[in-house]
Amino acid sequence: MWYEILPGFAVMTVCLIIPGVATAQIHKFTNGGKEKRIARYPWQWYLMERDKRVSGTGQHVDSKGLENIH
Repeated sequence: MWYEILPGFAVMTVCLIIPGVATAQIHKFTNGGKEKRIARYPWQWYLMERDKRVSGTGQHVDSKGLENIH
């Protein structure tokens, strides 16, 4: 019957989900709890450069907030 495909479908779904979830977790672990930021457009690159400058550490992942803006 049609329900016989469900175990195979479940295995295939899990196998396709694992790489995406694992990649996000690895990025969080290596970037201090934040996911990797990707600059696909010039505006996104500009925002990442601003975060580097504002953080005071030279890394965009250490963004602080308004207390660092002078």
